[in-house]
Amino acid sequence: MTDMSISADTLPASGRGSRPAFLGVAALLFAALLFVASVAATIAWNSSMAGMSGMPMPGGWMLSMPWAPSCGRSWLRSAAAFLGMWIVMTAAMMLPSLVPMLQRYRQAVRRAGQARLEQLTALVGAGYFAIWATVGLAVLVLGSALATAALLLPTLARAVPLATGLIVPSAGALQFSAWKARHLACCRAAPGRVMPADLATAWRYGMQLGLHCLSCSAGPTAVLLVMGVMDLRVMAVVTAAATLERLAPAGERAAQAIGAVALGAGLFLVAQAAGFG
Repeated sequence: MTDMSISADTLPASGRGSRPAFLGVAALLFAALLFVASVAATIAWNSSMAGMSGMPMPGGWMLSMPWAPSCGRSWLRSAAAFLGMWIVMTAAMMLPSLVPMLQRYRQAVRRAGQARLEQLTALVGAGYFAIWATVGLAVLVLGSALATAALLLPTLARAVPLATGLIVPSAGALQFSAWKARHLACCRAAPGRVMPADLATAWRYGMQLGLHCLSCSAGPTAVLLVMGVMDLRVMAVVTAAATLERLAPAGERAAQAIGAVALGAGLFLVAQAAGFG
């Protein structure tokens, strides 16, 4: 009988080298599918919320449903629903700019000869979204507290349109700051050195990326929260802005152009709230 077994050493170099490329394509395909699923879930959630009118408030604005008091539901159940929506929404918004960062991490780890690329990359992504989930919980607590205060204090409710107008240009001005430029550079840069590629380090690196991305996106996220956390149009604009400033060749200029647009829109909102619009 002829021995038909073939060892890995006898395989052509091109066959051995195709495995990392295949796994990289598979990872990108999975990210694309996750992105599509996140977008679909966000649209479905938005459609279900659109059937529920917001709560009219003094000052001529509407309290959107995510912040409205829940009737017949415990706070824990409401918090779980909001966090589920928040995680799906942030996945849909941040995946277009996260995937290139994960790709750069994989390349750096591969160059160092590390194995388990898939597990390490997945942990980086999990650590990244863990930061956003934590922020979502803080947003829920703060948003619910402010909504309750606005319901109890009509004077505070009437000041909300002006406060919204002031937050938007402030977010635009933040786009020109050195703080923004520093965090944007960290989001765009490839890993400067390859840390020991163990699972714990991959998790910490993902959390570090999440913190940089969160800081870099502070302005656009603030605009999203005050203009409508479930408004698909606002979400699309914020997603495009975050992706453009991270992937465009001149990212800092793109960030400043986005800031100029936010400044102009914010000044218009301020004038409108003051009765000049």
